[in-house]
Amino acid sequence: MSEQPKYQRRKEDRPQEIAEAAFETFAEKGYAGTRIDDVAKRAGVSKGLTYLYYKTKEDLFKAVVRNVVVRRVDTLIGDVESSELSSEEFIRGPFVAFRKKVPGSPIAIVIRLLIAEGPRHPDLLDYYYENVVARGMGAIREFIRRGVERGEFRREALDLQPHLFFAPMMLSMIWRLIFTEKPLDTDQLMETQVDMLLTHLKA
Repeated sequence: MSEQPKYQRRKEDRPQEIAEAAFETFAEKGYAGTRIDDVAKRAGVSKGLTYLYYKTKEDLFKAVVRNVVVRRVDTLIGDVESSELSSEEFIRGPFVAFRKKVPGSPIAIVIRLLIAEGPRHPDLLDYYYENVVARGMGAIREFIRRGVERGEFRREALDLQPHLFFAPMMLSMIWRLIFTEKPLDTDQLMETQVDMLLTHLKA
C-alpha cells in the first residue's frame, strides 16, 4: 500500500497546508531566511498558488500566528469562560498546565522567531501583540473581574496588571531558549509565582 502524501490537495485545505509548510520552513530557516519558493516547495504546490492565498511572506507569518498561537489562546479563553472551577482551582489547574506546555510547543518556536527577528520587522511584533498578547490580557482582566464578583479576589485586584500573568511564562521560555545548558526548575518557579500571585489576588 502506498504511503499517504502529507498534503492531500483538497482545495479547501490548501491555505491551511501552505500555512503548515510555512511554519516548518520558518522554524528551520528563520523568517529572514525563508522565501516563498521554499514554502511552496515544502507544501508541494506552485509558487503562483501560494501567492493566490498569501500575497507576502508577512501574510504567511501572520497565518502561522493564527494557526499556531491564536487557536491555542482561544481554546484557553474558552476554557476560562466555561469553567465551573473556582478561580484558584483554574489557576493551579488549566492555567498552569497551559503555561507548562508552552516552552516546548510550537508557540515557543514562534516566540523564538519574534525575539530573534522581530526588531527588524515591527509589523510582525504589532500583529502578535494585538492578536495574542492584547487578547490574552483582556481575558485575564475578565477572569479577575469574575473572581472579584464571586468574592474570591479582593476588589483591589481589579487594578492588577495582566502582565503579571504573562511575564513569568515569558521568562521561562526566554531562559530555555538562551541558556540551553543552564537548566532552570521552571516548574518550581511557576509554583512559587502562582503562590505569590494568589496571595496578592485573594480576598
